[in-house]
Amino acid sequence: MRAPLLRPLPAQKIKPHNTALLVIDMERDFIEEGAVQETPGGRALIPIVNGLGTWARSHGVPVIFTFEAHRADHSDYGIELEYDPVHCLEGGPGCELASGLEARASDYRIAGKRRYDAFFGTELDLLLRSKRVENLVCCGVSTHVCVMNTVFTARNLDYRVLLARDAVAAVSPDHQAAALLCMSDVFAYVTTSTEVRALWE
Repeated sequence: MRAPLLRPLPAQKIKPHNTALLVIDMERDFIEEGAVQETPGGRALIPIVNGLGTWARSHGVPVIFTFEAHRADHSDYGIELEYDPVHCLEGGPGCELASGLEARASDYRIAGKRRYDAFFGTELDLLLRSKRVENLVCCGVSTHVCVMNTVFTARNLDYRVLLARDAVAAVSPDHQAAALLCMSDVFAYVTTSTEVRALWE
């Protein structure tokens, strides 16, 4: 499979005042060892995501965590359970941030995410627009499902997406490569956490 397209970042358009860090679904049901939907490599993302969070906060950039969550009676899953096992039940430990992730009281939380896409049925777009955000630095899990769906919508809403490829993980190398290749075409600037942090250091 071809490697993702790596475009130079338009650094002149990416400033602290118009950028946010979006951390997608780094929850126990996706990250912890033996979890119902454990993402291989997910725990290795924790120090990278923490580093991005520290960098963002030091520049006054909003840090936003999304949380997939479903009702205990399964009424909001729709047809998702034809593809995935039951996961991320509201009020359960599976919806909590994975151990080791650093979140602050000043960070934003998008709870009650019922679908793969973090924009669908949530206040994410309203929050970003109220903050005058134009650029989204995206990280989290899983690359080929919730991350990719969120990136597609962000792009269609005219957010410029920077996807740190070392800060996302998928269920297999093939899924990771395919998702990065697709997103790099016209949906995101595929980059690294090091390159992102270097924008303002």
